Amino acid sequence: MICEVLFKALMSWGTLRVYDARGKLHEFAGAPGPQVTFRLHDRSLHYKIFWNPRLAIGEAYMDGTLTIEDGDQIIDLIDLMGANLTKLESTKVVKLRNWLTPLVRPIQQYNPVGRARKNVAHHYDLSDKLFDLFLDSDRQYSCGYFETPNDSLEQAQLAKKHHLASKLLLDRPGLKMLDIGCGWGGLGIYMHQQAGAEVTGLTLSTEQHIYATEQAENLGITDHVRFELRDYRLATGSYDRIVSVGMFEHVGFKYYSQFFNKLKNLLTEDGVAVLHTIARWDGPSVTNPWLRKYIFPGGYTPSLSEIFAAIEPTGLKVLDMEILRLHYAETLKRWSRNFRANRDKVKAIYDERFCRMWEFYLAGAETAFRRQDHMIAQLQIAREQDAAPLTRDYLVDWKRAHPLSAPRRPELSPLFKQNTPMILRLGTRGCIKTTAL
Repeated sequence: MICEVLFKALMSWGTLRVYDARGKLHEFAGAPGPQVTFRLHDRSLHYKIFWNPRLAIGEAYMDGTLTIEDGDQIIDLIDLMGANLTKLESTKVVKLRNWLTPLVRPIQQYNPVGRARKNVAHHYDLSDKLFDLFLDSDRQYSCGYFETPNDSLEQAQLAKKHHLASKLLLDRPGLKMLDIGCGWGGLGIYMHQQAGAEVTGLTLSTEQHIYATEQAENLGITDHVRFELRDYRLATGSYDRIVSVGMFEHVGFKYYSQFFNKLKNLLTEDGVAVLHTIARWDGPSVTNPWLRKYIFPGGYTPSLSEIFAAIEPTGLKVLDMEILRLHYAETLKRWSRNFRANRDKVKAIYDERFCRMWEFYLAGAETAFRRQDHMIAQLQIAREQDAAPLTRDYLVDWKRAHPLSAPRRPELSPLFKQNTPMILRLGTRGCIKTTAL
């Protein structure tokens, strides 16, 4: 088995046991650690995994030609491989592939206006029922903010919105706010309800736009909160506050300067923007080929050096930056738990291959934040350096003046419309928690 060379180079911690397509067992052990066993059911995988393990292992798991032998948790395999990945990167084959890949990065991240919409639709225009089965009730599809390790998903997502609001300096009602990549509208609605912001939300997802608009209509706030199916590059006007959460990863490296120049043009002289994005500590890289092919076409996780290099020529000032380290790992852990609990319902919407694809995606993403130098960066940006107070005390002051509270919902989430008996409990912070009977 030619991929034996790869696994020998990979394993410095833990034990990996592999049954090849002929049924022969191979064992690769490093320092004492966890043990994972998987079986290959197709001889071609011996070669595919050797050349491109990041793509081949995910595809094999999706197709059922790679199965986990000691349990059914793909997270165990991905976590073990993620913990050993540093050694893998030093192999000649991987070095050669990594050297070649940046040469085609402009093609991989080609995101003009039309293409960007198609890329977004690939992921975000999936069934609404799917997202209700693993996200919180507000459909926050980004990193939560865990004030304590035991916070629920609902609590963490509410705290995230509250934390962002404090950084946006929503100190008076009527401020014009632009939400770039507004998702299903929950963040923009929260900003209006919590601080009286006049919100315009932009999305490229048709399904998200329909849902967000209906939420605003049902709440009777369309005079204050509206959502547009529009590329940020086509936005016009002037805004006191701009927020963008979980969208910058879809911009593409080639378009970073365009993004920040547009941000500057849309922001008032004394305005404040907050960018919340996945980033990486270990410098510029490339998008995982499996993730690019199946989950986020055109996506790329930037390094901090790439972000700052794009900001500097614009004249914009980074007033503050906060790194959220394991918050996304904990968020993804809870998403995976919800997905597994509702797996049969997901399978009824799609099929077994789709379920395995999403299991691999969620597990791989969690490992990226636990093991592979991924984190969340929150950047507070302005045209002028005096747009925010001198010290960070204002964050605490704002939160004290605006106590954490759950947003008013227009109606029950679609999750509650599936004829599933539920128990509703009021959480410690006013959040509604649900438990299926």
